Amino acid sequence: MDVEELKVQEEADEQLINDAFQKLLDDYLSSRHRKKVDLITKAFNFARQAHKGVRRLSGEPYIMHPIAVAQIACSEIGLGSTSICSALLHDVVEDTDYTVEDIENIFGSKIAQIVDGLTKISGGIFGEQASAQAENFKKLLLTMSDDIRVILIKICDRLHNMRTLDSQPASKQYKIAGETLYIYAPLANRLGLNKIKSELENLSFKFEHPDEFAKIESKLESTHASRHELFDQFTAPIKESLQKMGIQYEIKERVKSPYSIWNKMQNKHVTFEEIYDILAVRIIFTPKVREEEVNECFNIYVAISKIYKSHPDRLRDWLSHPKANGYQALHVTLMSKQGRWIEVQIRSDRMDEVAEQGFAAHWKYKDGVEEEYTEDENELNDWLHTIKEILDDPQPDAMDFLDTIKLNLFASEIFVFTPKGEIRTLPADCTALDFAFSIHTFLGSHCIGAKVNHKLVPLSHKLQSGDQVEILTSKSQHVSPSWINFVSTAKAKGKIQAILRRDNREVQRRGEETLNAFLEKNNLEPSLALADRLAEFHDYAKRSEFYQAIGEKIVILGEKDLDELNGKNKNAEKSGWRKYVPFIGKKKEEEAPKQELFIVPEKFNRKKPIYINEENIKQYKFASCCHPIPGDDALGYINNKNQIEIHKRDCPVAAKLKTSFGNRIIDIKWDMHKKLYFDASIRLGGIDRVGMLNEITQIISSQMNVNIHKISITCEDGVFEGNIQLHVHDREDMKTIINNLKSVADLKEISEIL
Repeated sequence: MDVEELKVQEEADEQLINDAFQKLLDDYLSSRHRKKVDLITKAFNFARQAHKGVRRLSGEPYIMHPIAVAQIACSEIGLGSTSICSALLHDVVEDTDYTVEDIENIFGSKIAQIVDGLTKISGGIFGEQASAQAENFKKLLLTMSDDIRVILIKICDRLHNMRTLDSQPASKQYKIAGETLYIYAPLANRLGLNKIKSELENLSFKFEHPDEFAKIESKLESTHASRHELFDQFTAPIKESLQKMGIQYEIKERVKSPYSIWNKMQNKHVTFEEIYDILAVRIIFTPKVREEEVNECFNIYVAISKIYKSHPDRLRDWLSHPKANGYQALHVTLMSKQGRWIEVQIRSDRMDEVAEQGFAAHWKYKDGVEEEYTEDENELNDWLHTIKEILDDPQPDAMDFLDTIKLNLFASEIFVFTPKGEIRTLPADCTALDFAFSIHTFLGSHCIGAKVNHKLVPLSHKLQSGDQVEILTSKSQHVSPSWINFVSTAKAKGKIQAILRRDNREVQRRGEETLNAFLEKNNLEPSLALADRLAEFHDYAKRSEFYQAIGEKIVILGEKDLDELNGKNKNAEKSGWRKYVPFIGKKKEEEAPKQELFIVPEKFNRKKPIYINEENIKQYKFASCCHPIPGDDALGYINNKNQIEIHKRDCPVAAKLKTSFGNRIIDIKWDMHKKLYFDASIRLGGIDRVGMLNEITQIISSQMNVNIHKISITCEDGVFEGNIQLHVHDREDMKTIINNLKSVADLKEISEIL
């Protein structure tokens, strides 16, 4: 690039940056916050100078990213000057020579504290083997419990990164998308940022499953006209009724997001055409009297239920008891004249803003409150208090830590009462033991049972909304390992694990001594490397679990262990992984020669995809957790032995790997030519009749020339269900088989078994 071109480029960049900052200022000035334009301009100029000359992978000047994050914080969440300045400065400490102290000296302690919370961490909280991402997340939560704006700005940062993810290599896309779906979308949901949560989910879906995303987008587009016609017909009499009542209202057409549609297709094993709740209707009204908005919601419900018949089991009242993230609305499902159930959501303008913008919207409706952060949101503080408790007892393993946090993020709520009539909010599906731990650790650890509505129940009894619960204790009661299986709250799980870890340390120490004595007796020098080899040999993921098993005499050390250490068990098949490629072509004698597993070399390019074909397929490990086959959206994970494990991209285990070990994720492409066969299973269910099984096998074997490996069918009272194990070439075969089987009369359920 010559001098003239460089000058033109610089002028274009200047214009781009100035326009973006001016847009940010204009939006800020139109908000209700105090007008601290000087402070924001100062932060912008400081960040602009600090990032000068640096560009993003997309090619735009780096400063465009902090401006975009500040823009999201201002316009989409409604935050004020402190947050906007922190967003503009959030990458300065991490990417330049400036320190947190510099930020504090120039912008004050509050902005410096938030920027510090947003700056990536160095050094280990979980130890060397743990993920940097989990450590960063823990630091984020620690700072968040002092100031919620840290997590809000982090969500803005993640949203902008997701919007500009196209410029990243595929392996990085899977890592960032997986992390977003696993942590940031539920976080946004928990903070009531519904609009942002939906966008994060859709963008993650788009990058992880681009073909599926494009198909659903296309189908939504093609059905837009018929859906809009249904909306117009359905809402016409509702509008008439609301106008007669003199209500100031707005009716919106709410269309289910591509991610939600795909999720339902996966979970319910249905096609796009079989999903009936793609359309919902939202009535947003401005109350005549703000204090009467709940009553006005019910008045609207009464009026519209006179027009359409409502579904008695689908009335959801989030008015009297808002969700923990502040969400309030009345959901009712009505039968349209076209014979379709349509959900109607009734909410005031305030409720609508809280639903879209979360806690930030509460501040707008507090008279005389101009500062953007107040600490009187009780549910939010309760949630932060629980997170503080989890952080006070850190899990030794990054994955456990993220799982524990996840338990808290996804939970929907129920309301239960103490014996004195105090109301407590708990996650749905929680048990009497969860309730005990929610009150006090001592109460939980000595709990022997409970009285629910004055009836005696066991610890594992699941609570329902409205239950009154009294906990029964005994000093002789101790925490049992089985308790972990019937608690669902993060707090209870964390406390049980902490107590068990304390109790287990003595057993593990005994196990370690037994192992060392065994090794010394057989003239081997005890070492961690030998312990790890034997732990893996006995299928224990962690050394501590292996010591525990020896201490509890679950594992008895003997000759096989010595053979393993001396390399005599080399050909033994490990149990944790599915052995793929049962045969090639049609004849067993054509089986491929055995191949050693591929070991990732030190200077391996992790940004390039790996192509799996018939020649190299045996060099990779195929995960038994999700059974990937050719045609699946897949990824590779470089394990601790530098071998490559293949997972489906939407596999729950892969979700954790993407979040905790993102730098070990690689892109996988299939280069198969329908020569190999893979195991697959189909679950069937329907009304039994003569010739049914014959029709099913005819379609699979004769029409499609697919080998049926095994069939098991059970029939009771004229209804049958069964499994068919097949050998197929790829995912396309499976889709074709399932589609063809849909033509069989009385076959009601067809799904793949994972």
